[in-house]
Amino acid sequence: MRVIGVDEHVWRHTPYGDKYATVILDLTPIRDRSGPSRLLDMVPGRSKKVFKTWLASQPDTWRERIEIVAMDGFTGFKSAAAEELPGATTVTDPFHVVHLAGNALDECRRRTGQELHHRRGRSTDPLYKARRMLHTRSCLLTARQQHQILDLFSSDEHVALEVTWSVYQNITRRLPRSQQNPR
Repeated sequence: MRVIGVDEHVWRHTPYGDKYATVILDLTPIRDRSGPSRLLDMVPGRSKKVFKTWLASQPDTWRERIEIVAMDGFTGFKSAAAEELPGATTVTDPFHVVHLAGNALDECRRRTGQELHHRRGRSTDPLYKARRMLHTRSCLLTARQQHQILDLFSSDEHVALEVTWSVYQNITRRLPRSQQNPR
């Protein structure tokens, strides 16, 4: 095992409020393209202490073999990995990279619309209508949608959105096939 992933899971609407668990996965089979990830453990709670304690409980030989730790942007996980696995590289997992890029695309679309109309988007606004289409990988767009995208980007007022969309498309294009689920 050389690659692990860590993320949180939350159970909402429990009688005792939200309950978090730290989920640790073996991602080595995905990296090696030899199979799916494997669940290593689920630990109650979501904090630096929870992950650090779990890592510290693993044998030294196991910790020394870990090369990569994939995670979301939670600094607690990153700090715990840096302290307990000093030889490992921490990376943001592909799901969260695409999620962050999608958020940037949405923000750019909203900002562009507000600068043009001095108000929030309405259902009749072209930028508002395009919000879901902008998140679709370009290879999955229909001919009609491709034409709509070209029309949208034909305006100089939408240059920032076009650049942001291009970056988003480049990010999704670089994902491994198994992670290219269309939105």
